[in-house]
Amino acid sequence: MEQRQLGRTGLRVSRIGLGTLTWGRDVDEHAAAEMLKAFWEAGGTLVDTADVYGDGEAEYLLGRLMENLVPRRELIISTKAGSVPDPDRRFDCSRGHLLSALDASLARLGTDYVDVWHVHAYDPYTPLEETLQALDVAIGSGRVRYAGVSNFCGWQLAKAATWQLAAPGARTRLASTQMEYSLLQRGVEREVLPAAIDLGIGMLPSSPLGRGVLTGKYRNGTPPDSRGASEHLAPFVEPYLDETAGRIVDAVTTAADGLAVTPLQVALAWVRDRPGVTAPIVGARTAQQLTAALSVEALSLPEEICRALDDVSAPVHRYPDHDWSTL
Repeated sequence: MEQRQLGRTGLRVSRIGLGTLTWGRDVDEHAAAEMLKAFWEAGGTLVDTADVYGDGEAEYLLGRLMENLVPRRELIISTKAGSVPDPDRRFDCSRGHLLSALDASLARLGTDYVDVWHVHAYDPYTPLEETLQALDVAIGSGRVRYAGVSNFCGWQLAKAATWQLAAPGARTRLASTQMEYSLLQRGVEREVLPAAIDLGIGMLPSSPLGRGVLTGKYRNGTPPDSRGASEHLAPFVEPYLDETAGRIVDAVTTAADGLAVTPLQVALAWVRDRPGVTAPIVGARTAQQLTAALSVEALSLPEEICRALDDVSAPVHRYPDHDWSTL
């Protein structure tokens, strides 16, 4: 698998990442082992997790697999901290919470460092500089090699990155940002992606297959073994089952038929090769699904297909993104 630089850093990662959102909950140890082995054997290195995935079970499971299946040194482990199970405060990015969460993640993972550590979301109740100081402390201690953020909007990302760049040598530049990005969700193109490109921050798209909808599996209803049929994941899928999404899925399917590939391959190749993208994070539930996603390595979409998909899925961006004098 091709390797790419993560933002403006020296770290190289596989251009497809393995997501673990459902590990320890919908994915058991046997299925996780099959996926990690297939991913590693295909040349994959970037494995993404978080301290809240499966209430910590995803990290714990990944740690066991690194001990018994795939050498730790051959993987780039990315994890996140900041989400909390508090209905009144969904995110706690205070220095104390983040550093405690990092220690707990390291214990579950069975390692003394993580390669990339992300702040899971912006916390309006904590000064941003306090949150960013936690990243610098973690890196200075050797527990973290590179740092990033997740689910920051454009101004939040730009502010955080600029704060870090304001004291070179004393503060570590942000390496990455993880955001949902697919043909069904192109909102990051408004401000986040331009900021990331300008500041040298690598984009790691989550849900690159539109929460599974872009595979075409929902065109004729909801399959009984799909996330859309799952009680706790159905609300996650439902927003992408509307008429607009249906038109985009039809276009992806038409493109796939013309190229003699699958809709999954078309959708994943499109986001993988967008400007500023380092590596989409694929959250498969089975080794078979993952193998299908990894088969995209040999596919590059023709320019005319990309233009057609761009047109059918184009978000509405007017003032102030476009030249005001043309409006």
